[in-house]
Amino acid sequence: MELDTNNHSVFLLYYHLVLVTKYRRQVIDDEISDYAKTTFERISESYHITLVEWNHD
Repeated sequence: MELDTNNHSVFLLYYHLVLVTKYRRQVIDDEISDYAKTTFERISESYHITLVEWNHD
C-alpha cells in the first residue's frame, strides 16, 4: 500500500470499474477479457495505475 501525497493531503484511491453490456448479453468471453486486460495494463503504465484485480463472468 503506497500513499499518494500533495502539499496538504495524503490519500489512497481505489476504483471499481464495472462494464455491463446491453441487455446483459454474454459478449465478453475469455479471449476478449484477456485482450481488454492486456490493453488496460499497457495503457495504465503511462498513467501510473496499478491493476489490483481482474474478473469477468
